[in-house]
Amino acid sequence: MKLKNPTIRSFLVFVGIHFLFGFIVLQAQLNFTAGELSLGVTEEGRLSGLFNSKTKINYLAPDIEAPILSVVREGNRYLPSTATFNSVNKSLLLSYSEIGTTIEILIVSKDTHLVLELIEATPEEKIDAVIWGPFPTTIGKTIGEIIGVVRDDQVALGLQVLNIETLGGDYPNNEGSTWARGIAALTEPYGSRFQAYSLNRSKDRKVDAWGGVFKNMPVEPISDSGVVGSKIALFTCAENETLDRLEQIELAEGLPHPTIDGVWFKKSKVYGKSYMISSFGETDIDEMIGYAKRSGLISLYHEGPFASWGHFVLNPEQFPNGREGLKQCADKAHAAGLYLGVHTLTNFINTNDPYITPIPDDRLSLTGSSVLTGTITADQTTIPVAAPEYFNQVESNTLHAVKIGSEIIRYRTVTDTAPYQLLDCTRGAYGTAKSEHKAGDKVGKLFDHPYQVFFPNLEMQREIAKNIADLMNETGVDHLDLDGHEGALASGQGDYALELFAKDVYEQVHHDLLIGTSISKTFYWHIGSYYNWGEPWYGGFKESMQQYRVDNQGLFDRNFMPHMLGWYLLTENTTLPEMEWMLARAAGYNAGFAMVARPKALRNNPITNHLLDAIREWEMARNGGAFSSQLQNQLKDPKQEFHLEKLGEAKWRLDQFAASEVYIHEQSDLQPGQPTHSIWDVDFPWTAQPLQFRLEVEGTNGVVSNGRLQLDNYLDINLPVELQAGESL
Repeated sequence: MKLKNPTIRSFLVFVGIHFLFGFIVLQAQLNFTAGELSLGVTEEGRLSGLFNSKTKINYLAPDIEAPILSVVREGNRYLPSTATFNSVNKSLLLSYSEIGTTIEILIVSKDTHLVLELIEATPEEKIDAVIWGPFPTTIGKTIGEIIGVVRDDQVALGLQVLNIETLGGDYPNNEGSTWARGIAALTEPYGSRFQAYSLNRSKDRKVDAWGGVFKNMPVEPISDSGVVGSKIALFTCAENETLDRLEQIELAEGLPHPTIDGVWFKKSKVYGKSYMISSFGETDIDEMIGYAKRSGLISLYHEGPFASWGHFVLNPEQFPNGREGLKQCADKAHAAGLYLGVHTLTNFINTNDPYITPIPDDRLSLTGSSVLTGTITADQTTIPVAAPEYFNQVESNTLHAVKIGSEIIRYRTVTDTAPYQLLDCTRGAYGTAKSEHKAGDKVGKLFDHPYQVFFPNLEMQREIAKNIADLMNETGVDHLDLDGHEGALASGQGDYALELFAKDVYEQVHHDLLIGTSISKTFYWHIGSYYNWGEPWYGGFKESMQQYRVDNQGLFDRNFMPHMLGWYLLTENTTLPEMEWMLARAAGYNAGFAMVARPKALRNNPITNHLLDAIREWEMARNGGAFSSQLQNQLKDPKQEFHLEKLGEAKWRLDQFAASEVYIHEQSDLQPGQPTHSIWDVDFPWTAQPLQFRLEVEGTNGVVSNGRLQLDNYLDINLPVELQAGESL
């Protein structure tokens, strides 16, 4: 920009010279400011301060090493030896004398945050990874491990990754991955620390993939994915403004910013809402829409519509008209005010998918490879290989499959000593063609999984993400769970591949989208709609992973994620007290959930309408803010049971029931005339109300008939029914 006033120009030049001179003499006083943040840097490249200008407090933890950027080479970490500032380029030049490298960081001050971008690394090939920080702070109250933000009652302080090459965390391993829910910020005795890192993916690497299970997996380089371009934002703000500040950074930096009807998802009307999971097809979509509408849930989500994953071929029994049939289902759901979803396992590839049979794709992921040491015929069942590595992998070697040319071959084992051979081979597996192969041909060990699937490399993974987006664009489907999201680790590219898959899907779907995941990552936070962990397959409403579901709520609080309680299963025998027990917990935590309600169960449960009505009323009350914070605390108590009764429009009565003990009557053989009944003393301090009880018949066989309860030696309750073992009344 040209200055019109010479006097002002001279003044600015003078100030610039004075600042540069002051920097050289008093470099420890170098400060960068943005919004409320003031960042101090010393001449050794360490932080000297993390100030919030409004509180006037330095939140940098004292006496803790705080490099602005660390470098990883051959497993060792190196801290900068000097830092000099180029006032013309507004960049910080860091030197690492121990390994002879320099790094230049562009620093840009914005209204709400400070941007730090690695713009040059010399020589880059000497660097395996870079770590922003770690930055130690004195804040220890609320640690957002996924989003990299720490908070106390006054302020928030944090780091945001600004691209998928920059991962939240402190360089965990050479794969660049973690199974932890989040490592972008961590609790420390002095308070906390936050950090981010980037790998140099531009050179050939070998990694211990899938969290270290597949050792020494070769990974091809990505030419444009070195450490140059690693980019973060640092910020601080008032604690109650944190979510607004994160939105401002998203918009300013061009991060994913998903909206629903033009409103940022995290502030939209569907944030934290519950949905129905079921099975349906073209013939029963109207019936299932009716159930979903009666329940008041926002989406009807198909639990498994595909005959194969990879190309996402629809099940012809449910969708005889293919994608056009699915589109008609989506159109009907949308007309009813519902989202329509489909379930898949991210990048898992079924063995019947066209990527596998009859000609396997050359881009299938390999854990490693060897070569043939001799020519083999099309029917040979013993295959000579140069080395046993990768084939002798025992853990997670489910399909025992290798690929040679266009043939997949299954083997039982590999010999322990030379000459190495794959033994008891099945030729032409999965519909591939048996053929002769020459000495020197590549023998690739296919990356597989106990779900009886294979995986793609990174290039093919991006194509699979496009396949999903194309399906959604063609049919209008607007709800998707990236279940098995960790399958992206099969590329060997760690968490970067997980972030890339979600980004590829998000950017290529052309309409509003609800999207979930099986695993939490820092960049994905900007994309994801919800994280709905907790499965219903291991017991009833109260037993299946309930503590795990509750424990997740704290994670959601710390990371500005919608409260979700996971999946629950409505069966043919689900009772209203069971359903309301769960709904009370959802109201207590203000948490959404997924109700798995399959057509058979909905048709055969005699109180289906009562169950769906209960879901609707509890959800209307929860989403309408009908429960006070004091009442929510009571609703969280798993020992208490409640019933919600609708009285009118947006008006309900909540009845609370005392949770009684479990009383057991056992069959006994006594002398003639001696009573065989059981007597229990029940303390009931509540006001008078109708009696409720649940009678369960335990055991594996037998019948109980014509039971009788007597209250206070006076009132008989006769039960003229027959209950089989395992049934309840």
